[in-house]
Amino acid sequence: MDRMDDLEAFLAIVEKGSQAAAARHLRRSLQSIGRSLAALEQGLGVELVRRTTRWSNPTEAGLAFYHRVRPAFLEIREARLETASSRTEPSGLLTIGAPTLFAPVFVAPAICDFMERYPQIEVELKASDRQADLLEGGLDLAVRIRDMPDSDLKARRLGSLRIVVFGAPAYFAEHGRPGHPDDLGRHQCVLRTTDGDAGTWPFRIGGRRRIVRVGGRFRTDSTAAMHAVAARGLGIGRAPFWQIRDLVEQNVVEVVLEPFEAVRLPVHAVWPPTKIPPAKTRLFVDILAARLRRERL
Repeated sequence: MDRMDDLEAFLAIVEKGSQAAAARHLRRSLQSIGRSLAALEQGLGVELVRRTTRWSNPTEAGLAFYHRVRPAFLEIREARLETASSRTEPSGLLTIGAPTLFAPVFVAPAICDFMERYPQIEVELKASDRQADLLEGGLDLAVRIRDMPDSDLKARRLGSLRIVVFGAPAYFAEHGRPGHPDDLGRHQCVLRTTDGDAGTWPFRIGGRRRIVRVGGRFRTDSTAAMHAVAARGLGIGRAPFWQIRDLVEQNVVEVVLEPFEAVRLPVHAVWPPTKIPPAKTRLFVDILAARLRRERL
């Protein structure tokens, strides 16, 4: 048995609480897990785990060994997987999920670069704002614009999005420009109903996150409609900067309250945890990350 397999078995025993649970997690036999642990302890000359009929608890030495070894083990495993996956030209179908508006602007151009570079690749892009389960949705990879909760998914941060407040010059000429988020209570705001509680906008005030309640006569579940009515001067809107970048450059709308902008929204690429991530997944993520670094997000 490879020594890496012995270390993997030990780490799984500590994390899962028993040899049986480790065997199920690693899809190995209970006897194989026991042999790996015994071989590791014999090689080190110290007991790492105390066994009972139902539980396996690390000794003091075992716990110290676990904390020292785990980061190194993960680093070595990632290096081995990357090397193995780079041996062959990527080929086959890559299925990618991405948010509806983000997909054509950023993901599709990266797909074009990817397919030009690797002619044996096929790609299916599924654009949806629904956070579908990757395996259930048949996705190899998904782009998600959100903070990532703890999960088994592998994730790589690709960048972050600036969220801005904006309005038409005609609106500001008639109603004045808000100088502080608290001023929004006296303004008409254009609300997007798909944002959960559409009447609450987060800001960073005095170095802390604070929610400000806003209201207005127009609500919509359409991002494009929200941009359009704000551009016509019906009220003040809030959106990712990249969505209104062209309107700003054309002087159709102006950004306000910049000193109070909330923390940027992270963009992640996520994929299912696998023993050997396909080369096509890693290579596409590299291309998408490089493209996003060049964008004004």
